[in-house]
Amino acid sequence: MKNVDDLQQRLAASGYVADSMLAAALQLTLQLGRPLLLEGEAGVGKTEIGKTLAVLQGTQLIRLQCYEGLDANQAIYEWNYRRQLLAIKAQEQEGRSADDIEADIFSERFLLKRPLLEAISAEKPPVLLIDEIDRADEEFEAYLLEILADFQVTIPELGTIEAVSIPTVILTSNGTRALSDALRRRCLYSYIDFPDEAREREIIKRRLPCVEQELAEQIARFIQCLRKEELEKTPGIAETLDWAAALIGLEIRTLDCDPEILRTTLICLLKTETDQATISKEVVSRLAGQAA
Repeated sequence: MKNVDDLQQRLAASGYVADSMLAAALQLTLQLGRPLLLEGEAGVGKTEIGKTLAVLQGTQLIRLQCYEGLDANQAIYEWNYRRQLLAIKAQEQEGRSADDIEADIFSERFLLKRPLLEAISAEKPPVLLIDEIDRADEEFEAYLLEILADFQVTIPELGTIEAVSIPTVILTSNGTRALSDALRRRCLYSYIDFPDEAREREIIKRRLPCVEQELAEQIARFIQCLRKEELEKTPGIAETLDWAAALIGLEIRTLDCDPEILRTTLICLLKTETDQATISKEVVSRLAGQAA
C-alpha cells in the first residue's frame, strides 16, 4: 500500500470502513513488519481486519482462535503419534537400531504444524490472525514471545526452525484480562471503538448496497441511540448488518412503522433475555422516533 489514504480506500473498497487512526496503525504494521494488537469491545470489527488484509494482499489467512487451556500442541506443533507408532513397529521388524528409529520418527515428516508454525513455514507471507488472545492463559503468552520477537520456533527434537517468510500478525483482544507488558512491547497498538453514526452508515451502505439511503441513515441513528441504553451486551457492527438485512427482507423502508413489528426484528440486535426485556415497545417507539 502506497500510504495511509491509499490503504484506507482499498479497505473501503473491500467493505471495511476504517478510520484514519486504524488505517495508520495498519500501514505501520505493514511497513515495519511488527505485530499489531487490536483491542476493543466484541463486535467492533477486529477479526474482520485480518480477513480483509489477507484479501488485499492476496495471501492466505491463518487463524488461531484462543481459548482457556490453549497450549503449544494446539497452537504451534505436535507429533503425529499414530504414524510414529506404526513407523516404530515397521522399522523394528526391519531390524533397525533404536537410535536410527528415534532419528527417523522425530523428523519433519511426522510433525503436525499448527497455526503458528504453519504461518512462519509458508512460502508466501500469510496473515496470521491470533484471535482473542485475552482468552488464553498467561503461560501461553510466553510461547508467543519467541515467535513475535524472532519469528522462530524451538522444537527440542529438531532444534530451532526459523521463518521462511515473515507473516503479517494481527492479535485481537476483548479486554477480558490484562495482557503482559512483554507481549505489548512486541506489538504496535490500536484501540477500536464502536463506529460513530457517519461511519456506521457508510459500513451499512458498503456491505448492503441495496439499502435505501434514508433507511441506512435511520438504522445508524437508531443503533447509536440503542448503544446508550443500559444493555448487558451492546450490539456490534455484525448485529447492525444482520438487522439491516432483516429490515430490507421484510420490506421495511422506515423505522416509524408499527413498534411491535419493529421490536420483533430486534432479535438481531439484542442477544440476552434481560436486554430484550429492557427494550420494551415504548423504548422502541422512543428510539425509532429519534432515528426517524
